Amino acid sequence: MSFKEFLPEIITTVLLIVAVMLIRALITNVIKKFSKRTELNENRATLITKYINIVITILMVGAITIIWGVKTEDLYIAFTTVITLIGVAFFAQWSILSNITAGIILFFAFPFKIGDTIKVHDKDFPLEAEIEDIKTFHIILRTLDGEIIVYPNNLLLQKGISILKVTQDEREFHD
Repeated sequence: MSFKEFLPEIITTVLLIVAVMLIRALITNVIKKFSKRTELNENRATLITKYINIVITILMVGAITIIWGVKTEDLYIAFTTVITLIGVAFFAQWSILSNITAGIILFFAFPFKIGDTIKVHDKDFPLEAEIEDIKTFHIILRTLDGEIIVYPNNLLLQKGISILKVTQDEREFHD
């Protein structure tokens, strides 16, 4: 087999990789501008960019396998096997997935920020606290008594929240 036989696949793969790099750069730029315009923490924008880049990379790998002529029967078998394994793992850990999804929604919806004091309207566990940090799976709250509470992101979307005090300064974010 000679190099010339695979020239169309090589060219298409190179063009796909260049296009993906441009798309990733564009998306990163849009998310950074969005976070600056909405005065969100830059590290949160980096985290969301990382999530989106993982999805784009998975799609690129799928496209490359199609370009190189992997038989669709083999691709379907591999795909369904992987999806089944992932489905079983995520079903066992559905709360992790729902917390990540809620974290992304909280980033783009931005109803509150680090430093805001919020009130969670929950009949069994009412809570009033200041947001210390917002992480991938949970939010860290500090009550007026100084108690630290780790609250899952998905519960923030399920409960009513009142923003009591909005602060202008933004604190350091680590994830």
